[in-house]
Amino acid sequence: RYKDAALAYENAKDWDNVIRIYLDHLNNPEKAVAIVKETQSLEGAKMVARFFLRLGDYGSAIQFLVLSKCNNEAFQLAQQHNQMEIYADVIGSENTSNEDYQSIALYFEGEKKHFQAGKFFLLCGQHARALKHFLKCSSADENTAIEMAIKTVGEAKDELLTNQLIDYLMGESDGMPKDAQYLFRLYMALNQYREAARTAIIIAREEQSAGNYRTAHDVLFSMYMELKTQKIKIPAEMATNLMILHSYILVKIHVKRRDHMKGARMLIRVANNISKFPSHIVPILTSTVIECHRAGLKNSAFSFAAMLMRPEYRNKIDVKYKKKIEAMVRRPDTSEVEEESTACPFCEFKLPECDLLCPGCKNNLPYCLVTGRHMVKDDWCICPYCEFPALCSEFKILLESESICPMCSERVTANQLKRVSDCSVYLRQEQDDQ
Repeated sequence: RYKDAALAYENAKDWDNVIRIYLDHLNNPEKAVAIVKETQSLEGAKMVARFFLRLGDYGSAIQFLVLSKCNNEAFQLAQQHNQMEIYADVIGSENTSNEDYQSIALYFEGEKKHFQAGKFFLLCGQHARALKHFLKCSSADENTAIEMAIKTVGEAKDELLTNQLIDYLMGESDGMPKDAQYLFRLYMALNQYREAARTAIIIAREEQSAGNYRTAHDVLFSMYMELKTQKIKIPAEMATNLMILHSYILVKIHVKRRDHMKGARMLIRVANNISKFPSHIVPILTSTVIECHRAGLKNSAFSFAAMLMRPEYRNKIDVKYKKKIEAMVRRPDTSEVEEESTACPFCEFKLPECDLLCPGCKNNLPYCLVTGRHMVKDDWCICPYCEFPALCSEFKILLESESICPMCSERVTANQLKRVSDCSVYLRQEQDDQ
């Protein structure tokens, strides 16, 4: 009467005998396995392992041998039946000794399975051997292997290994430079934020040249935030490039909302830095002409239209707009809506609202993440996520039709915005960054 026996043993909390009855007489391995996992019985785990071994289910047998702390038997079984991946998976999640990790690493090394060998050499703290294997991985594993190599070097903090990985990423060893993103991640892992910043600027420049403006913006933005967190001075080139890219991103938002004046002001800023947008020179200048014309900035529209008439651009203008732009140049209208002036937040000097350098105190001025205009003291708020400043009234207007912060892309609601009564802390930070 095995069921009764199992119940009696269960009441007596004699788990090993409960497990034995379920395996040998009631043929209910699931129940036996559940009890082993719940009670962590070593003897029970051995019985379950033997049960699976008889069935030829080596994977499960290995799992329960490890559970019963019989690592040597599990390792030998894994070796004999080519189940080392399973053994490695099981053991990687247990409290395992360095010797066990090393045995697995040496096995994979012999099998020329470089990724697994690297992984287990890293687990037993042999950084140089781990790196050697990660750098030998086939192209199929390359991305994950480079990530692991970065982790290895980050842990090792060893100059020789760092240089070895940098040479590999630069393509010194095989003549094939790897994506600059990896170099950036390596510097971040080593807490070398200045080098990381330099690399981020290079990556952003490449993305920008390829016309991937949002990607370039996000690379610079995340690096900017990282440097701020680490209280490291922001390189001027990074701050300027982020501001120009952000102005470009704002154009789309304002044009979509049919706010032609804001769109035109940002396009003028972008067009004045047109060399930073090499793949879209003609479309950007064309948009600048159109938006300036719509916003009543006829003189600005004329000067950018004249630029488009240069021989290198003329034939690339969209047929839809070509005649209109040629007419603007032939019959120039130089009327212009004057730009409003607002006070510099540092010294109260009145200057055009889109100018970001104050002639009065020579400070670079913080700009609003919604309009791109310089900030003013009495309308100051910050994004609750990235803490970039914004003109509070403008941010609230934007959130009537949009739901995310244009800078960090986090979801923001109008009631999260709080007016900052004293912005001197932010202004001091701004001066420190300059």
